[in-house]
Amino acid sequence: MSARTRFFQLFRHQLKPTLQHQRFSHSVTIIGAPFSKGQEKSGVEHGPHYIRNAGLRERLVGLGCGVHDCGDLKLPHIADDECYNNYIRFPRSVGLANQKLAKAVSQAIAAGHTCVTLGGDHSLAVGSVQGHAHQCPDICVIWVDAHADINTPLTSPSGNLHGQPVSFLLRELQDKMPEIPGFDWSKPCLNSTDIVYIGLRDIDPGEYYILKNYGIQYFSMRDIDRLGIQKVMEMTLDHLIARKQRSIHLSFDIDAFDPTVAPATGTPASGGLTYREGIYITEEARNTGMLTAVDLVEVNPMLGTTASAVNATVKLAVDVIAFSVGQTREGAHCAIDELPIPEKTYESSEQYEAWL
Repeated sequence: MSARTRFFQLFRHQLKPTLQHQRFSHSVTIIGAPFSKGQEKSGVEHGPHYIRNAGLRERLVGLGCGVHDCGDLKLPHIADDECYNNYIRFPRSVGLANQKLAKAVSQAIAAGHTCVTLGGDHSLAVGSVQGHAHQCPDICVIWVDAHADINTPLTSPSGNLHGQPVSFLLRELQDKMPEIPGFDWSKPCLNSTDIVYIGLRDIDPGEYYILKNYGIQYFSMRDIDRLGIQKVMEMTLDHLIARKQRSIHLSFDIDAFDPTVAPATGTPASGGLTYREGIYITEEARNTGMLTAVDLVEVNPMLGTTASAVNATVKLAVDVIAFSVGQTREGAHCAIDELPIPEKTYESSEQYEAWL
């Protein structure tokens, strides 16, 4: 056994009593939402399984979090889920899955936990945000994404509901929203001033109109290049919480990152966030002390061209969550209250002299 190994065994032995009495810094509930009907590419429903298998729970426990993993939601399967208006795909499946998710998120936040939702596609944000708002009506949202996801069912170029969740959430758009089957439970919970986008670079015509005409704050990748991510986050938090303290919901689509960083996702767009920019966003949101819920969506393990591409994307998802709930770049470890004290002192100088 090497001297280095003996040292670490001794250190762990001395540190153990301290860690046993270490209180959890906070508690985190994990909700898996293995759902893919908001878009067309299969595989995104496996995101929660892959993210868990990458060591999410162990990572959070190592940060001092109390972790409550609720497992995956049993989402309803609806046979013959006909398109709305012959165009909007799987409306009942998406609506009822979000209703179930909203209830689970609401329960987690009511229990005092930070809620982490593992998707699944980004249509799930309808439920996660509304579930959060049920407990914290005055919430605000930081939406990190390559796409604005704010098409209405009447402006969507694809018919996929993962490109429309924000339109279900904004009060100002409700007169533009048709009655979609499966969403009769859904109630808008945000004003246009309650959301900020970061990382946009692929915006549809209807979305561009909404962003410009409804006064929604957003930062495209050009803005990030021009201002820097530090300034972008200063402006984001000033816009959302400078005038009043309120809960923050971070909805993070993995495709906000550049495809060279996060290749295993369904709608990649070049020119995205670097690793450091994405992690800085999570750090600044967490440092407010008001981050209450996190969505991590659109990891699609079936779309990675190699095992290393899948692993890189999944590991990045774990990093985003870990930095959102407490990891710092100074180290991923529990806090300790004091240094360990040796159980006995060293031998006396007289004993050393006797050995010489």
